[in-house]
Amino acid sequence: MVRVVSSESAAAGPVSGFSIDSRTLEPGDLFFALRGENQDGHRYLTQAFERGASAAIVDREVSAAGITLRVVDSLGALQQLARWARKKWAGRVVGVTGSAGKTSTKDVIAALLEPAMPVGKTIGNFNNHFGLPISILRLPQDSKAAVLELGMSHTDEIRDLCTIARPDIGVITNVGSAHIENFESIEGIALAKRELIESLPIDGIAVLNADDRRVRQFRGVHPGHSIAFGLSEDAEVRAEDVKIHENGVQFRVSSTQFESQLLGRHGLRNILAGIAVAQVFGIEPSSLQEPVRSLSPGNMRGERIEYKGIKIFNDCYNSNPDAARAMLEVLQETPAQRHIAVLGEMLELGRWSEPLHRDVGRYAAECGISVLIGIRGAAGCMVDAAVKAGHAQNAAYFFEDPADAGILLRKIAQPGDAILFKGSRGTRVEKALEEFLK
Repeated sequence: MVRVVSSESAAAGPVSGFSIDSRTLEPGDLFFALRGENQDGHRYLTQAFERGASAAIVDREVSAAGITLRVVDSLGALQQLARWARKKWAGRVVGVTGSAGKTSTKDVIAALLEPAMPVGKTIGNFNNHFGLPISILRLPQDSKAAVLELGMSHTDEIRDLCTIARPDIGVITNVGSAHIENFESIEGIALAKRELIESLPIDGIAVLNADDRRVRQFRGVHPGHSIAFGLSEDAEVRAEDVKIHENGVQFRVSSTQFESQLLGRHGLRNILAGIAVAQVFGIEPSSLQEPVRSLSPGNMRGERIEYKGIKIFNDCYNSNPDAARAMLEVLQETPAQRHIAVLGEMLELGRWSEPLHRDVGRYAAECGISVLIGIRGAAGCMVDAAVKAGHAQNAAYFFEDPADAGILLRKIAQPGDAILFKGSRGTRVEKALEEFLK
């Protein structure tokens, strides 16, 4: 129970929405003042009320020009309200997690369900203990299905999120080394991802990537029904006659032919996950051709740009070793005079950072990348490993400042080249792209 400590005597205005960010708050929103590692929402109450907050939930004494309700714990109040809303809502929840591709997969699933029913989903990547409750509270009232992204960086995090979301269907895209700084090994990450499947009800359905051996093994965990997707022969939703090209993918599932703008085999698997979930809802592949054709890459998630005869892949939103390898594969398979990879440091790898960056560097050399540019910190280890693996030393560069990488590219890039920009959010690889396009 949320225990109220004190409240203003005046009545709050009508609540039309919910917010944890005063910068994006809409008039009528109930504002939750949350404390994070670097911010305290109580400091932004003035801005929240100036933007039209109906009231604010706080957990300490404050002076504010608006209605406040003081509770013991603002975050606990937000989560409890979300649990109550989830219990009252009669729709089905699709929970999505994975080391890479979960946001894209969440968007694909929602897009494939939308022609058949009203669908709500996580906006952006609001996938943690702060964002998931807000995602639930913001679901459209007429939604019949909700596709919710579940992120994690520690053991038991997904299990806790599942007590709020109560997923009926659990989708796992893959198990990789993202957030490995908080684990002893990748097997620990697998166990943390498996918490989604362990949290499903007996009549819930697990939707699993058959091409990932760790994920495939989760079939033995869930006593209920499981569906596997992928390119493997034992996948129930299987892609055949696959053609990967620079503008997307073509493939067949059963007797239905598909084409999509999404890139690479990782993009294909995201689509297959969507087709598998649609099947759970009784939607046949034959009715999904146009929705699949209409899928497009998200912002900085594999966007394609043509610039002065140069093909550019903007995948700057985030990075981890598995995602970097996937995009290097896309770059390698793109017809071009030269293949140039601009790879930023991958964060949240902890003590594994150097060996994992070196692994990506060696893979870049194996892919025959023509020019490799590393940006910031441990990306220097990646460039060093690529050279030691046979990459030309005079075509390997490292910069601490992403803008300097963009300046170099302006000098060396030529028509007919293909360039990949990718890195973790904090590395700001998009600054290299912006500088290059000046």
